[in-house]
Amino acid sequence: MASASPTATLLKPSPVPPQHKPVITTASVSPPRRHNLLRRDFLSLSAASTLLLTQSLPFLAPSPASAAEDEEYVKDTSAVISKVRTTLSMERTDPNVADAVAELREASNSWVAKYRKEKALLGKASFRDIYSALNAVSGHYVSFGPTSPIPAKRKARILEEMETAEKALSRGR
Repeated sequence: MASASPTATLLKPSPVPPQHKPVITTASVSPPRRHNLLRRDFLSLSAASTLLLTQSLPFLAPSPASAAEDEEYVKDTSAVISKVRTTLSMERTDPNVADAVAELREASNSWVAKYRKEKALLGKASFRDIYSALNAVSGHYVSFGPTSPIPAKRKARILEEMETAEKALSRGR
């Protein structure tokens, strides 16, 4: 009789077939495009650019509203320039100097508050010169009081900035 010996039988796992990655195939893959433009590409690009250009022309011309705003800027700036000139030309002993300086400060503050936020004006020479002159005048009167005369050098520089601003205003700058 044959004895059955207890032998350990190793169970081997059955081989798992490797998982296949799905292969994507498309029948509608276009061949790689050539780098040179085809005639239809050129025509479609030129038609699109022409359409965009003709649609944007009204935006390139100044609108009547912006022309009115420019007229208002010129009018307000001319008024501030004349007020600065009259205030600077007053004699030190004139009893109305303090009132004129107060009016000038009010006019310059309202001018600066109105036009400083306008992005279109920030690059204009007239705006730059007027702003600088108003800053110098206001700074002097705040520091030294409304009856203190402006020194000759500072006064000459302010008047020169006023002249260049007027020239720039007349040229639309």
